[in-house]
Amino acid sequence: MDWLNAGNVIAVLTALLGLVASFAAVWYERRVPRRRRIGYRVQMDIPIGNDNRGGPGQENIRSGLFNDLPDMADATLALLRIENYGAESIAESDYTGRNVHGLTAVFTDRTVRGMAVTTSHDDEHLMDHFTPAGGMRHEDNTIYLPRVPLNHGQHYKLLVLLTGGRVGRDIRVVGGIREGIVRPNRGIPVDDKPPLFSRPARWITILLTLCVIGLAGIILISEDAPPPIGCATGKLTVNGSTGFSEVMKAVAKRYQSDCPNSTITVDAQGSNEGFQQLKDAGGNSALITIVDGSRTENLAQEMREERVAVSAFALVVNDDVPVRSLTVDQIRKIFRGDILNWNQVGGLVDRPILVVSRFDSSGTRRLFDQRVLGVKNEREVTVAGCEPDVAQAGLRRCERRDTKQVLSTVAKQPGAIGYSELQTATAVQGLHILEIDGRAPSLEAHGSNAYPFTGIEYAYTYGKPSSDSLTSSFLYYLTRGRGQDVMEDSGHPPCYKPENLERCQQ
Repeated sequence: MDWLNAGNVIAVLTALLGLVASFAAVWYERRVPRRRRIGYRVQMDIPIGNDNRGGPGQENIRSGLFNDLPDMADATLALLRIENYGAESIAESDYTGRNVHGLTAVFTDRTVRGMAVTTSHDDEHLMDHFTPAGGMRHEDNTIYLPRVPLNHGQHYKLLVLLTGGRVGRDIRVVGGIREGIVRPNRGIPVDDKPPLFSRPARWITILLTLCVIGLAGIILISEDAPPPIGCATGKLTVNGSTGFSEVMKAVAKRYQSDCPNSTITVDAQGSNEGFQQLKDAGGNSALITIVDGSRTENLAQEMREERVAVSAFALVVNDDVPVRSLTVDQIRKIFRGDILNWNQVGGLVDRPILVVSRFDSSGTRRLFDQRVLGVKNEREVTVAGCEPDVAQAGLRRCERRDTKQVLSTVAKQPGAIGYSELQTATAVQGLHILEIDGRAPSLEAHGSNAYPFTGIEYAYTYGKPSSDSLTSSFLYYLTRGRGQDVMEDSGHPPCYKPENLERCQQ
């Protein structure tokens, strides 16, 4: 799945976002605006009485009818605009009320004393509907408006003379419209220019523009961006430790993603076997060997050693064994054959022990023998194929080629015990990890309190690789580049990070 990278994922998501925005625009244009809509807004609401109900200041000056009419002391004047601002026309039959009138205009806390209806010159025919027979009347604080048919954009206005409450009190228009709504809307002030696009159109345009810019940026970056400094091309094989192989596969995958045109194959068959392959291949091969623990005691002059990371290893037992911790002394007796049954170490179960070890070419076995058993060689194999006979007496011991085979056998065989790299073991079902001397596997403690079964992963090359080779580039990436982050995320502290330098010298 080479296409599944960050750039392609972003490109696909951006394209989908553009499609969604386009469909949303079509849906909005076809569905939302085409609902029948009557909008209203108050264009004027002012006091004309002499008691200044509009607020502090000098009294209003009136003359003529405004001065002669009674009850003008608290009078106010309101101008209300009612319009069809939807995309569909509104007919008389579209008003859903049961009464003769279609809408009502309510002026909170005020009394309607008089009103006048106005329309534009082109819409004078609308005035024929404002008759008592059409339901036109006013009572107390309410004006009853007839069922006026309105095409898109048509409107009429009510100039209303009121007495009572202050200006600014709530003015509402209520009523029902088939497949539509009646609601306040906002007008454009006289001095303002109407926008070229509606608000939804502006947002959709911005969104689509960002999508196009994002796609263009991805194309430019993917086409023109050079690989990171230090990248090399070619083919490389990494062999050696099976316990560290999953980490190396993750680092190799990251390198190939960062550095195109490079092919890195992880072919782990064991530390000793990988080390021997490196010796046999000589200096002409593109080969790096990962080994659990150092090989300085028999390191040929041509070999070059590089510390990589710290690893924790673990003893594992089948889940049918109710033991959670063993002492180093008990572990040694089990692997020597002095303890043959789990009931001899407080297991509370009569279960023969099956010791599952690694081939003698394994770096993990070498580390286990040094750090835990304190011996150079383990006992001989007594169970062929790790399938013990029920009646077999004495030490039951078998060997497996790699870490996965050890873990699979321990998880399958009742009473089995083995060892493995910690992170790999935690992902296997059917077994659990043992504490050693009451200490769980960890890389945190140091000195006398340190967990004993830990070791350093080393990288070996035959001679010093050429500075422009893939071997040199990948080795640097692994030990000092982004490969450190991959190892740390996998639970292996990189040796060349400052906080781990002291630990890797031990």
